[in-house]
Amino acid sequence: MLLKQDSTNKLQTLNLNLQTKKMIIDTIDNLAKYEAVNPLFKDVVAFIKEHDLSSMEAGKHTIKGSDLFVNIAIAKGRTPDAAVLETHRNMIDIQIPIDNAETYGYTPLCRLPDEEYNAEKDITKYPDLMAESFIDCQPGMFAIFFPQDGHAPCISMAPEIKKAIFKVKA
Repeated sequence: MLLKQDSTNKLQTLNLNLQTKKMIIDTIDNLAKYEAVNPLFKDVVAFIKEHDLSSMEAGKHTIKGSDLFVNIAIAKGRTPDAAVLETHRNMIDIQIPIDNAETYGYTPLCRLPDEEYNAEKDITKYPDLMAESFIDCQPGMFAIFFPQDGHAPCISMAPEIKKAIFKVKA
């Protein structure tokens, strides 16, 4: 599936293989434009409209069972060399920094070595690898990571980052 903008600045969906999806970074105001990417994205948009993420307690908040939930986390800021690349097979991450800027390392899964997959937590970690590139995300922005997107979260000069991590069934 690939997205393109039409003349009214709305995103249209082209039918292509899921593997062509790549990381997305944008502002929260534009999140609704990506609803065609996954049927559960509209529920993420509705949840954000109905809840103040900055006032939510840390922890897991279920939205649609195991298919969609949000983790509100207080994470320690890390340096780029201390951040650990990770991938998920079954879930898409929509990561939203709430109180401080966050940088994400990025390396496509196809360029990562084989590592042990933890099925219970749906995560593969790639220790001791530096990401190939980095993107910055300010509060009021989001980053979407698909199963083929290796990402190293929590890179920040701030000692702590409050963030929302929406976990969406891929």
